[in-house]
Amino acid sequence: MLTLTALAELAGQYPSDLDRPIEPLVVGGRTFEVDVRPTVMGTINLSRDSTYRESIATSAESAIRKGRVMAAQGADFVDLGAESSTAKASRVGPNEQIALLVPVIEALTEQGVVVSAETYEPAVVRACLAAGAQILNLTGTAHHDEIYALAAEFGATVVMCYVGGANVRDITNVTVNDDPIPGLLEHFERRLAQARAAGVTSLVIDPGMGFFYGNLVDPMTRARHQSLVLLNTFRLRALGVPICNAMPHAFDIFEDQFRAAEGFFTVLGLLGGTSILRTHEVAQVSAVITAMQMLGR
Repeated sequence: MLTLTALAELAGQYPSDLDRPIEPLVVGGRTFEVDVRPTVMGTINLSRDSTYRESIATSAESAIRKGRVMAAQGADFVDLGAESSTAKASRVGPNEQIALLVPVIEALTEQGVVVSAETYEPAVVRACLAAGAQILNLTGTAHHDEIYALAAEFGATVVMCYVGGANVRDITNVTVNDDPIPGLLEHFERRLAQARAAGVTSLVIDPGMGFFYGNLVDPMTRARHQSLVLLNTFRLRALGVPICNAMPHAFDIFEDQFRAAEGFFTVLGLLGGTSILRTHEVAQVSAVITAMQMLGR
């Protein structure tokens, strides 16, 4: 059982991390004070291999409609991806990703929606930023010199995801049954320095809890690990930048009520200090943020 006693013990172990200052989130010249109100990133998948069926857009028109709806529901940003990160998903080449993503980005940005593009391919990065995406959701570690240079050129915000291999499609393991935070701090400290040296000024880190890992195939092991990282997110404030977390959906726990799962995990994310909540269920997550704020008053 998750209890107040357990939460108090966690806070008591790391009191210096609770109120460490972090940079505000800056996207396209607009500043978000995420410690006052966390932001919401809605997720749209242009790959049919996505495991969250409700997020799949089967056409550009579908993706544009979903993006507009998410913005109306409270999404500060809409994240578009053209290749699923699941282990069995088909690979999607850069040219196909560009063909899928660019028309949607152009249409949504023209309508005032702030768009994030998820990719690890340099050619896709350039095309998406040129089309108007203001956020790069970076799901790889290879080609970092070229990718950071592009982000600096376009003044893009980079969400730097934890990736153990060259990109999110490489199947790797995470630290389970031990404290995962020291490894995350080490991983991001090095990469943040690389990005800053390349001229990237707006940076976010993401522990990568929405991706597939070889040692998180058991559903309960995965959900417990995701919860642990969410509640310990405040310890990553030592890096000084905002923190994005994907909200889990934990099908095996919630079963036919799985669409309520991301709202539940939003509570853990907020308690842990998440700055950007990445979700398929924007309306739910936005409502939970509002409720937590109103009840806190």
